Amino acid sequence: MRGPGLLALAGLFLLAACATSPTPGPTPGPSSPQPARPAVSAPVQPRPANPLPAEALRLLSDLPGWAEDDHAAAFEAWRANCRVRRAPGMAAACRDAMAVDLLDAAAARDFFERRFLAQPLSGEGVLTGYFAPIYEARRTPDAEYSAPLRPRPADLPPEGGAYADRARIEARAAPDALAWLKPEEKFFLQIQGSGTLVFPSGPPVRAAFAGTNSQPFSGIANTMRERGLLEAGQTSAEGIRSWLAAHRGPEAGAIMALNPRYVFFRLAPEDGLPPRGAAGVPLPPGRAIAVDLSRHVAGDVYWIDARSPLLSGAIPAYRRLVTALDTGGAILGDIRADLYIGQGPEAGLEAGRIRHVLRLYRLVPRP
Repeated sequence: MRGPGLLALAGLFLLAACATSPTPGPTPGPSSPQPARPAVSAPVQPRPANPLPAEALRLLSDLPGWAEDDHAAAFEAWRANCRVRRAPGMAAACRDAMAVDLLDAAAARDFFERRFLAQPLSGEGVLTGYFAPIYEARRTPDAEYSAPLRPRPADLPPEGGAYADRARIEARAAPDALAWLKPEEKFFLQIQGSGTLVFPSGPPVRAAFAGTNSQPFSGIANTMRERGLLEAGQTSAEGIRSWLAAHRGPEAGAIMALNPRYVFFRLAPEDGLPPRGAAGVPLPPGRAIAVDLSRHVAGDVYWIDARSPLLSGAIPAYRRLVTALDTGGAILGDIRADLYIGQGPEAGLEAGRIRHVLRLYRLVPRP
């Protein structure tokens, strides 16, 4: 997730997801931007998601959109993360993958089709998107960069312990601020869980996840729509951020306070490497998803069939092979996924528009 590392990004656009009327399937409160995700330090024993009967297993060639995917890119992204999962059948496929050179599209497609079948999961849910933000920051506050990036407080209890909500924390002075950001960008950085800060001088630094106040995450998109602040279909991350920037001050502060969850940070050198998800490996853009790790296993491979976007300007459909490498506080349920898009503003623009109806298929090794 967005937890240590980028993950802290599960999603900048959880916010957006929450923005429109609910869609079929489990729909957690917010949507695209997710709260920071904790790292997975021990094997999780998930409750299995609801598969359809074994006779419903499909050939990969029968999946909607399978022929149009970039199978060579899917193969490389999947092979790079083989070490995450070592179930017997998957481990054998990984050994085979490591033994070959780069595959072209036809050979990669054949590799998957000969080794896997697709197991549909029952029902429909929601796909959202997240990214790793890059924001300008200042060492000292001014009228525009007025929001302190706060370090983990000394009195913060262990994860799960009660602590002050967003409004109370923001009311405190910040003599130990790590940096100063535009308020709306700090808000989205907290949703993503980590990102890169660029100062007027000196090298960029990584703002890394350092803990939360253990308050629940609550998306603001639906409330903004219900209050008439944004039109339905316009509650993408960019729409929300633009409104917050235009109403910077008490008005925007009151809206942001509707999400009581607060993320604390630490600064680290920016190494230029892709952010890591909760599974502890770099997130391949467009090929990694965050899932509910009480229902799924990190490292499992899925086919996503996401269509019927609810936000303006969205790509019509996302149909591709992805690996579960992350998690997030608002990513709950069997048919719920957050697609990692990449780093920077263009990735943020795309991620913030993703709120699609989702069907999931788990890839299982052939007997």
